[in-house]
Amino acid sequence: MFRKEFVEIISQTGMVPLSDLRPLLKDKNPADITELKLIDFSFFDDVKFAQQVAEKSKMTYMDLSDAKVEDNILQIIKKTDVIKFRALPIQRSGEGITFAVYDPSIMELKKELQTLVQQNVELVVTNMGAWKSLYERITESIDEILLTIREIGQETEKDEDISEEDISEDVVTFVNKILAESFLRKASDIHIEPYEKVFRIRFRVDGTLIVAHTPPRNIMLPLISRIKIMAQMDISEKRKPQDGRIKLGIANKSIDYRVSSLPTLFGEKIVMRLLDPESLQLDMTKLGLAESQFKIIKENIHMPFGMCLVTGPTGSGKTTTLYSALADLNRTTKNISTAEDPVEFNMEGINQVNIRREAGLTFASALKAFLRQDPDIIMVGEIRDLEVGEIAIEAALTGHMVLSTLHTNDAPSTITRLLNMGIEPFLVTGALNIVVAQRLCRRICVDCKIPDEAVGVEALIAVGLATASAQSIKPFKGKGCEICNETGYKGRVAIYEVMRMSPAIKALILRDAPSDELKKQAIREGMKTLRMSALGKFAQGITTLEEVVANSSPDKFS
Repeated sequence: MFRKEFVEIISQTGMVPLSDLRPLLKDKNPADITELKLIDFSFFDDVKFAQQVAEKSKMTYMDLSDAKVEDNILQIIKKTDVIKFRALPIQRSGEGITFAVYDPSIMELKKELQTLVQQNVELVVTNMGAWKSLYERITESIDEILLTIREIGQETEKDEDISEEDISEDVVTFVNKILAESFLRKASDIHIEPYEKVFRIRFRVDGTLIVAHTPPRNIMLPLISRIKIMAQMDISEKRKPQDGRIKLGIANKSIDYRVSSLPTLFGEKIVMRLLDPESLQLDMTKLGLAESQFKIIKENIHMPFGMCLVTGPTGSGKTTTLYSALADLNRTTKNISTAEDPVEFNMEGINQVNIRREAGLTFASALKAFLRQDPDIIMVGEIRDLEVGEIAIEAALTGHMVLSTLHTNDAPSTITRLLNMGIEPFLVTGALNIVVAQRLCRRICVDCKIPDEAVGVEALIAVGLATASAQSIKPFKGKGCEICNETGYKGRVAIYEVMRMSPAIKALILRDAPSDELKKQAIREGMKTLRMSALGKFAQGITTLEEVVANSSPDKFS
């Protein structure tokens, strides 16, 4: 429907005869943006029109024909509000949000728009063609995703004993919006958290949690129930933790959401891990390893037997490293079996087993079964206890290559962890080939990367750089832009610590030497510690000093 204020602006320019406007003015549908039909007239120059009205209105004209606007920026306001204000968000900064309009009379509604987004608003004029292209992007991307999710959600719901009255269409739509938005923003996890007075939804993007929504508490129970239904979990059970899985088709991709519920003081907390097979990096050469580290890992995983361990906290990229190693080992001449909890990505040519404790299928029972299946290579999701550790080491000592993970702070402390489990030192030295410790540092956003003048030479020396190196390095940071959600970071890069079981290190293990001594010896033999690896990425301008400190400990010894 035409805004009457805009009709007056068009009349003043004289670019469109009133006789051509009359048919368009008859459209009274409030959901239509009828003005955009003007660009279908061959005589109408939308760029000239935009420049003319911008000049008369003393507003800035901006050519957005080839503008790169992220989908998460376009989703700042709802489609209905876009239609109401004829305004599209194109940029977010510390000063507020910039909206593109083609109708300068929207200035009258600027205060109302600021109230809606709760931020300062700046308006710029663009031509209708560019505006329409951006508008179609927002409507097509989010609407198609929501439609796809809704269809799959309804299919999941058919087998559940729940009526339409229990969960309203608004809640269903809101859940779908959360799933779509998390995908568009490339989140790795969704946290749905109930508190006494607040109900909060956060996304983990590039390793950092950010608040995405704070919906009213009255939709908390139906929202959580809806997610549990989609994940095929028991909605009547609210006192015990549960696990489930949602499989959705989003934007022609198959995305898995691994769902976990946890009873808390004020309700069930839900965490969903997004698993996108297309995001899995299976090329070992692209993991970010230094050449020397890559060579050591490659040599040891291709040995005929032994054990290779990957260590680090949850979310440090261990799964990616293991899957990359498996992809490199995957040959028709090899029998490869994995025990995972759960299987995160399907890999053709590899026998993957999903651990199901309720059915008696544990890591230990799976490993015992693998040894009767003529295996060449075995991957165990995690060595959690003595039983699993002993079976894995037995497999490594009897002609099999075993890959697994542990939760430790660095490579040398992995030895201490194995010994504390109760595994004998001679078994550790006999079976273990290498230990790879890793972390993920956030990458500086390339779209807003600037020199960081605040970082001085003293600060660089304090984190472990030699004086000469500290004086020659030029630090960088991200200023913050709409591409990186004003964080200054976009994406992550891995840092590694690769410790090889040399004769000297094996001798130290057999005499029960502390992890500090193991670390000293490994460094003498050429090992780059996590701090060294992080500083290397910093020196290359890939990450910041803040990320170096957050993801690696100083190389100090007692």
